[in-house]
Amino acid sequence: MNKKFLTEPVKQSLIIYGRHAVMAALANPKRHIEKIWCTKENVAEITKVSKISPKVVERKDIDKLLGNDVVHQGFALFCSRLEDITLDELLKMADEYKDCHVLILDQVTDPQNVGAIIRSAVAFNTLALIVQDKNSPLESGAMDKAAAGMIECLPIVRVTNLSRALEQLKQSGFWVVGMDGYAKTTIAEMKKGGKIAIVMGSEGKGMRRLVEEGCDMTVKLPISEKTESLNVATAAAIALYEINKK
Repeated sequence: MNKKFLTEPVKQSLIIYGRHAVMAALANPKRHIEKIWCTKENVAEITKVSKISPKVVERKDIDKLLGNDVVHQGFALFCSRLEDITLDELLKMADEYKDCHVLILDQVTDPQNVGAIIRSAVAFNTLALIVQDKNSPLESGAMDKAAAGMIECLPIVRVTNLSRALEQLKQSGFWVVGMDGYAKTTIAEMKKGGKIAIVMGSEGKGMRRLVEEGCDMTVKLPISEKTESLNVATAAAIALYEINKK
């Protein structure tokens, strides 16, 4: 696999860690790799997929780099962030499908939650993830670790104005559905099929008013009255599972 070796730090560089995240990044030709650190027991695995020779280090060296509380499994990859796609590019992708869905996050700020959501989105055939540029985390090692490498498989669109993006989606044939715990209709009861955009709000405040007003309808998950709400990553996984059902 051809990789571009950079002798100078790449633009928007980050450190990816953990076996799944690092191996997935190395398998992605869109990644620009700067250097690789790994412990000696991981060298053979790295060299199977990368022409860049890893620097063999002690586990304590990666601990010092990332912090003692980070579970890195003896892998650290210095590389560029993935490039986002534009909303127009996403809409062109959607033109190829009769049935598809995208996921929209309205100010979900925890990188680990976003990473877990990305993992579920890939599992349930989500076409792309849309986030607002402001108050949304950039790709990070923590996000990639939580995504278990699946960030390599999911296009991400960052927009300036989420309400305007909803209008563009609707004009392109998407039915915009907001997740709201106070909605009267459950997600299982809504009509499936066609092009659907699911909107998830932040855990604390849910969707913002203008974003909710931009939805064609709102639905809820039928959870027990004993539980006020679910973690946003868990709720997203359930919602995507329901939308993906045929």
